[in-house]
Amino acid sequence: MTHLSALWLPILLSAVIVFIASSIIHMTPLWHKSDYPKMPNEEKVMDALRPLAIPPGDYMVPRCSNMQEFKSPEFTEKLKRGPVMVVTVMPPGPMSMGRNMGLWFVYLLVIGVFVAAVASSAAEPGANHMRVFHIVALSAFMAHTLAIWQMSIWYQRAWSATLKATFDGVIYALLTAGVFGWLWA
Repeated sequence: MTHLSALWLPILLSAVIVFIASSIIHMTPLWHKSDYPKMPNEEKVMDALRPLAIPPGDYMVPRCSNMQEFKSPEFTEKLKRGPVMVVTVMPPGPMSMGRNMGLWFVYLLVIGVFVAAVASSAAEPGANHMRVFHIVALSAFMAHTLAIWQMSIWYQRAWSATLKATFDGVIYALLTAGVFGWLWA
């Protein structure tokens, strides 16, 4: 077993490399440009919602309180009338890209630590680099992608966006695996 403390460099370097790669992917008009299309009648929707002062958070509309209400004709009618939505309301004002990118980097470090924990328990020091690459690629792929699939399964997120994010996850996993394979103790 490789000690986790011996893997601080691949953890850090893979986070930096994935951070740079993800920045390039999301800041250039590659495949994510169409993930969030403009809402029809955007101004009217914003004007209608603004006076409601909806606090930031995640909402489901319509939302029932229990299974009894879910089965009621009134709730069924609400669903038929629509719109049916899962909505994230963010605070008004400019987006804090610095905060978001800082949190993204911390997230990448956390993924690196967990990937290192899996790899360190599965590969000895001096293990074959392809074995390390394989273990890290699989665990990093799972960390970067599998949890997002449930958004398409349960909340109707466009599968095209989920598949593009999965492709991103493949890139991130291969970069992470390359760093760990290269720097394996």
